[in-house]
Formats: sequence, structure tokens, C-alpha cells
Amino acid sequence: MKVTATKLEGVLLIEPQVWEDGRGCFFESYNQERFAAAGIGVAFVQDNHSRSGRNVLRGLHYQAPPFAQDKLVRTVAGEVYDVVVDLRHGSPTFGQWAGFELTAGNRRMLFVPKGYAHGFCVLGNSADVLYKCSALYAPQAARGIRWNDPDLAIDWPVRDPVLSAQDRTYPHFRDLGTVFRYAP
Repeated sequence: MKVTATKLEGVLLIEPQVWEDGRGCFFESYNQERFAAAGIGVAFVQDNHSRSGRNVLRGLHYQAPPFAQDKLVRTVAGEVYDVVVDLRHGSPTFGQWAGFELTAGNRRMLFVPKGYAHGFCVLGNSADVLYKCSALYAPQAARGIRWNDPDLAIDWPVRDPVLSAQDRTYPHFRDLGTVFRYAP
């Protein structure tokens, strides 16, 4: 697999080796030894699967400590624009975001470490997104930031997204306070 560091420390773009022939294709979507060798020594404890329709935007979500989650995200059907935002106070990239196209066709995966908010929007008719998490879902720690926060200025490829009631009410980035601290 090819692992590429992004402009946000710890956020990694992963491209698996794919074997294709007349029958279809095969690839390892997760291999604990290979991921550990690439610097991702995380024990995942929960897998999630979301299906979303056209123009759905989910996020930007995170879980507060001590329930913070590392995530390994991939799209198995359709296409999404996936976004991460650095929430780690003191980080050189605090408040910066990065976006990635994750599609069933490109088979890319994104590793999102603790300390980042995560969200995505659907680029076609629908998309199925799978993500592994290093901590169980804890509703009391579930948090988010506003998807269209003007201070973040995320260039989402959808202008009038379909949002959950909860995603509409998240606070602005500047109102978060210190949730995560950067530890170099």
C-alpha cells in the first residue's frame, strides 16, 4: 500500500495495492501489521457504515476526550468529498482543513487521528462510507462544529446540503474552547 502524509500532521491518505483481472478485483482494506509498519498502530474497536443520498453532508463530527476516536474512513459505493479540521490547540495547523475525494473507484482510505473533526458530503446520487473507530461511540462525548463556519472557509462542493438537525446547530470553531491540545 502507498501511504501519503498530508498537510495536517497524522492525517494519512492510504492507497491499497489492488489486484484486478477478468473476475474483478481484490485488495486488503485493513491489515494490522501493514498499518502498524506505516505508523498506524491503532486498535480499532467499532466499525460504522453510513449510506447517504445526493447532497447529504455529514459533519463536522468528533468525540471529546477521554472518548476521542481515531478513524479509518473509506467509500465502498459512490463518491464523497471528505474533510478533516485540526482541533489541536498549539498545533502548527490548528484551525486548518484538508479535503479529499474518496470514491469506490479510487479505493483510497483516510486515516483521521484523534484531535480532528471529520465530515463528508456526497458527490453523486448516493454513497456508502465505512469507518473503523478506535473508541466506541459515546453519545455524551459526541460533538461537532458548524459545516459552513466562515472562519474555516471550507470549499465544499455542495452549496445547499441536506443536513441533520444536529449538524445545523453545532457551534462555530471560534466558540469551541480547548478540547484537544497539541503534543509534538
